[in-house]
Amino acid sequence: MFDKIAIFGVGLIGGSFALALKKAGAVREVAGVGRSAPVLARARALGIIDRACGSAAEAVAGADLVLIAAPVAQTGAILSSILPHLEAGTVVTDAGSTKCDVVAAAREALGERIAQFVPGHPIAGREQNGPDAALDDLYIGKKAVLTPLPENRTEDVERVGAAWRACGAIIHRLTAEEHDKVFAAVSHLPHLLAYALVDDIARKPHADLLFQYAASGFRDFTRIAGSSPEMWRDISLANRAALLAELDAYMLQLGAVRERLAAADGAALEAVYANAQHARQNWVRTIEAAEKQNRQGGD
Repeated sequence: MFDKIAIFGVGLIGGSFALALKKAGAVREVAGVGRSAPVLARARALGIIDRACGSAAEAVAGADLVLIAAPVAQTGAILSSILPHLEAGTVVTDAGSTKCDVVAAAREALGERIAQFVPGHPIAGREQNGPDAALDDLYIGKKAVLTPLPENRTEDVERVGAAWRACGAIIHRLTAEEHDKVFAAVSHLPHLLAYALVDDIARKPHADLLFQYAASGFRDFTRIAGSSPEMWRDISLANRAALLAELDAYMLQLGAVRERLAAADGAALEAVYANAQHARQNWVRTIEAAEKQNRQGGD
């Protein structure tokens, strides 16, 4: 499917993309660019990349597809480094968790070459980071959201979609604005809450005692606080307006729950808990049904 792919950022997301394409036999060569030689060496030792590149020029030369899998704040600088070497037939995409800022950075960096950039976001991850966290099955059955631009050619959008499908992902499409509002609610806010809770407990004078008795519920709720602080700093700032709106709404909800708790209003508390339980059970059933359908479709 691809003769050469260049990946900027060879950690969990970029590394898993490369491994999945290799497993599918969909790429002949993967060139990698990273912030340090040891990371690139490790990615090559793990078979994630075939060539460690010291420059954007070397990485993108002859590439069919370029994936930017670095923290979103680096997107503009990476695209600027790519532009002088960007060949007419090369399509560039990204894996950033925010899209409006990425599109703005791409327009500024690429100018009249913006048609070659197809924004994307795979909805998959782990709390581990770096090349050692990469998995060849990370994207199987997961959504990959594309937010195409008006300037994009249909065949270029399809090329990006085909790459993610080869990784096992299911393609969805949103506008950049829709994407950022949705993920502020269901991804960015949960991460903010998990980080805030663990930080709060860690700063208490009896933190050691609290962590000693924290069990599976605390572990499950705060799992995502083990993710990259740098990445989530960038995501939080990049989607600040939508995230603040969701945070404000959540704080109102917490205020209402606090009032019910202070008033010892058990019936009202139970109503909140029951509604949440019902909504979550419906959501889980929907996910399980979709996964079953995907498995049957692959048989």
